[in-house]
Amino acid sequence: MASSELVILGGGLAGCEAAWQAAERGISVELHEMRPAVPTPAHRTDRLSELVCSNSLGSNDPAHAAGILKAEMRRLNSLILRVADGVTVPAGSALAVDRELFAAAMTDEIERHPKIRVVRDEVIDLPEERPTIVATGPLTSDRLAKSIQQVIRADYLAFFDAIAPIIDGETIDTRIAFRASRYGKGGGDDYLNCPMNETEYNQFYDALASAERVPTKPFEQTPYFEGCVPIEVQADRGRKTLLFGPMKPVGLLDPRSGTRPYAVVQLRQENRFGSCYNMVGFQTKLKWPEQTRVFRMIPGLAQAEFLRLGSLHRNTFINAPRVLHPTLQCRARPSLFFAGQLVGVEGYAEAAAMGLLAGVNAARLIRGES
Repeated sequence: MASSELVILGGGLAGCEAAWQAAERGISVELHEMRPAVPTPAHRTDRLSELVCSNSLGSNDPAHAAGILKAEMRRLNSLILRVADGVTVPAGSALAVDRELFAAAMTDEIERHPKIRVVRDEVIDLPEERPTIVATGPLTSDRLAKSIQQVIRADYLAFFDAIAPIIDGETIDTRIAFRASRYGKGGGDDYLNCPMNETEYNQFYDALASAERVPTKPFEQTPYFEGCVPIEVQADRGRKTLLFGPMKPVGLLDPRSGTRPYAVVQLRQENRFGSCYNMVGFQTKLKWPEQTRVFRMIPGLAQAEFLRLGSLHRNTFINAPRVLHPTLQCRARPSLFFAGQLVGVEGYAEAAAMGLLAGVNAARLIRGES
């Protein structure tokens, strides 16, 4: 290659993993991150690898596909998983992290690596002379997106993704909410569970189904990602749909009655101090006052204070099978790689895995290897 330096656009999970993998192979890396100068609709800080939706990286069980992927990534010296394993919070069989500690540790690891230079700016045109990995994610800035589109000569695809509310832990009524994991997984008491009887569930369902939503604009007629459908949209599919989804009561017994609740809302710890909790599976596009009104109907959350309310954002991605080789190289320009959610994968670990693959392959390309 004409240049021995690798340019990486995007300081998220994929960009940081790619930078680490290439740098560990002796490649000098220039990592560009546009925050804080240019914010996104979902990020709240300027830290690298900030987790914007859930704090869970998915199942850690090697009997499941997501767990197998993590096992393979650990064997490949994944920085994302090494850091995640050091800042875990209870989450049953899932790998969940304290998102503040995770982003702080990732930023420190990347910024102090001798082979990585972090540049805080918005790149609006793809570099032509140097090997480049684009890992700018589904919230890629409009100006860079136009430059990418000119190179790949294809339209973007898109879906909607939603974020669940986060609750102040001190405002959860633990006289009602009980600690347990389904079937005793993990530590056996990793989640707070808000139980409902049939009457409470039906009242909650009616309020949820009739609550006012943020209207979708005509140009936003885009499908939802099925793994992250807003709770009210799931409710539209039928009164009992939630009982087989995020509110399923299986594997749980209410210690007050010794019986299984009719429905349950699970709360997952957000940080190591247990000061805040995420409403598991409760991503939503309800208007903010409606979220507060409806979600306080859940037993144990009557006095809940919300540190973050749910929201919806549009995720864009490229048609990877059409525009990329299996190596993640662009068919139109082999020195250009794409990685992360921008290539169409969904999930934190999955995005990081794409960064790992792109970082390894870009390093091999620069070194003249296959």
